Amino acid sequence: MSAEPQRTFEIERKYDADTDTALPDWSGVPGVVSVSDGEQRELDARYLDTADAALARNGIALRRRTGGPDAGWHIKGPRQGDGRLELGWPLGDAERLPDAVAEMVAQWTDAELHPIARIENSRTAFLLRGADGVIAEFVDDHVRARDLRTGIRREWREWEMELGPAAPDDRSAFFAAVDAAVFAAGGREPSSGSKLARALGL
Repeated sequence: MSAEPQRTFEIERKYDADTDTALPDWSGVPGVVSVSDGEQRELDARYLDTADAALARNGIALRRRTGGPDAGWHIKGPRQGDGRLELGWPLGDAERLPDAVAEMVAQWTDAELHPIARIENSRTAFLLRGADGVIAEFVDDHVRARDLRTGIRREWREWEMELGPAAPDDRSAFFAAVDAAVFAAGGREPSSGSKLARALGL
């Protein structure tokens, strides 16, 4: 496995939605020419941290996720401005933490890592396209999570809109239009900052 990770800077917005809420209408969002059919993805992620939550205290999330186009080991860093850096490595041949990932984690902690949460997600992904390509990806997530420290299970539905390679220059106007479409459909501001936090009851 290569020690050099794939780097992605994610700029996204999250929303809560009820189970029966209809999907938003994106026709009023500036620049959107078409929306793809939904692509179904079944995702299964195991999150790890130390007994004293050393990674979380540094704003870091470590997971091994299967399913979807970016299956692998991921380290999500703390928020930087309006986005967050994600580092990714291939899954490898076993569930053991790969050396390349362990070396990266060592800058925050050398303590033993333990599974803290499992998050399964039935996702439907849509591409919002403009004249120059993919403006953003919208995902409709039905999440089933278990806090592995306590055994508590939680379920919820959430939406995410992440900017794509042909994102508009005026991000504020784009996300303002997205907010309007989401709220018109019955979506809400997110109740938690991340799936992991919500899985852990934070």
